[in-house]
Amino acid sequence: MTKDGLRKWMWVSLAALLGMQFYFVRELLSALLLLAIGFAAIFTVIAAVYLLHRAWESGLAGVRKSARPVLGFARRGAVFAEEISRKPFRRPRSEPVQ
Repeated sequence: MTKDGLRKWMWVSLAALLGMQFYFVRELLSALLLLAIGFAAIFTVIAAVYLLHRAWESGLAGVRKSARPVLGFARRGAVFAEEISRKPFRRPRSEPVQ
């Protein structure tokens, strides 16, 4: 081979090596992008669950504060219903209607 032929193959192999490096960098960047999207999706799901939990917790605390009078009425109503259920529907020694 002549000196010019060697230079030509040197430049071709250098260009091929450089092109392979650019391809490798592109592949690494695309893999990084896909991983970043995946981690962002996982983070979004975890953050949404956490925020729903916090909203549920604060809403439940608000209901507990505002439901104290209602719970008192409900407790009195349950006691009254229990007293009524203990009483018989018929009077003792009454005769059935014919």
